[in-house]
Amino acid sequence: MLAPGVFKAYDVRGLYPSELDEDGAYAIGRAYVEQFEPRRIAVGRDMRLSSPSMAEAVMSGAADGGADVVDIGMAGTEMLYFTVGELGLDGGVAVTASHNPKQYTGMKIVRRGALPVGGESGLTEIRERAARGEWREAERGQVVQEDIWGRFVDRVLSFVDADAIGPLRVVIDAANGMAGAMLPPVLERLPQVDTVRCFFEPDGSFPNHEPNPLLPENREFIVAKTREEHADFGVAYDGDADRCFFVDDSGEFVPGDFVTALFAEHVLAKEPGGKVIYDVRASWAVPEAITRAGGVPLVNRVGHSFIKQRMREEGAVFAGEVSAHYYFRDFSQADSGVIPFLLMLELVSRRGSLAAALEPFRSRYFLTGEINTPVADVALKLQELKERFGPEGRVSHLDGLSVETDDWHFNVRPSNTEPLLRLNLEARSQELMERKRDEVLSVIRE
Repeated sequence: MLAPGVFKAYDVRGLYPSELDEDGAYAIGRAYVEQFEPRRIAVGRDMRLSSPSMAEAVMSGAADGGADVVDIGMAGTEMLYFTVGELGLDGGVAVTASHNPKQYTGMKIVRRGALPVGGESGLTEIRERAARGEWREAERGQVVQEDIWGRFVDRVLSFVDADAIGPLRVVIDAANGMAGAMLPPVLERLPQVDTVRCFFEPDGSFPNHEPNPLLPENREFIVAKTREEHADFGVAYDGDADRCFFVDDSGEFVPGDFVTALFAEHVLAKEPGGKVIYDVRASWAVPEAITRAGGVPLVNRVGHSFIKQRMREEGAVFAGEVSAHYYFRDFSQADSGVIPFLLMLELVSRRGSLAAALEPFRSRYFLTGEINTPVADVALKLQELKERFGPEGRVSHLDGLSVETDDWHFNVRPSNTEPLLRLNLEARSQELMERKRDEVLSVIRE
């Protein structure tokens, strides 16, 4: 089964087995090899119940297409990216449905250098080849297993000074996802960190809650537990653990753009003058923090394939998205969930309190967070918004519609998969933010 709709803008994702099954996975693996003609690729998988058989099917398809396959077994998505870069491979496939509910399966596909394959960079061609299923003759490649855990742990720890990390108490919600497998060997090297480990057993049935910390109901646990434990901070992971979400020592959830601003300051202290990329939804806190730290802020379209491409073009040292994807030049320009956790350990050790470090942002920047609204006609509604608010400020169409004035700004983007508009708005005061939020929403929802 291979429903055309499983091919998204940045990856492959669908219901198992009604939209995507092992036959479809075989076809994708083979189509990938026929499209790009790699000699060696890596395949890894998450802890979902369908992932072992789906990964076997991808590897079989790739090998039948003529590629040699390095099987890294159950591993976080970032470990697949790391393997491709570390071993100098021609590409790879992570079998994962990320933060989606348990009935989903999917894949994140990359080329050499862990450069992602998206709708504009080869995924459409893979879809067409897989749908045709007309395969050329090829000499079957080999499948070999490789243990890359030790090298992965060494690499992520190289991003911090472990001796600078002081005694800290941290709550971690792994959501029965891949963080429960990836973090223990890292934490073994940091005995001074006292961790309260929650839901660390990888379990694709997700018995405790869905592995999507963007949803408020899935954050309730980490917020309450961080307060209960009087921890220095809390961290919650999504299913494949390439995103992490932070809660400060007062129990307040930390928006991804504020985390990006903090990390930018931290990274630029080590590499002055570096370029840092952020997405169009972000708070003014991000470019202003980058500039104050002596860096060069670069705004970009939302989406990991666009961010990673821009990082290569610009030689950017770091990038962050509101959605809690954090990217590092020295990690194949890829996103990681483990490195940000380590950076936060180092940052809090140096600055004492995460809430105190965030106070300058919280007192100056007032955010709505992302507000999603179903609309009947996306293009018409964007035009109405431009006509109504465009005259108040500077207009950009870099990604959706952005309007910026001196005191407030907003971005409205259409969803890739649904007739939705996503609003992010910010103002210099709470009162102005609420007033402008209501004005913009009244146009969207009328």
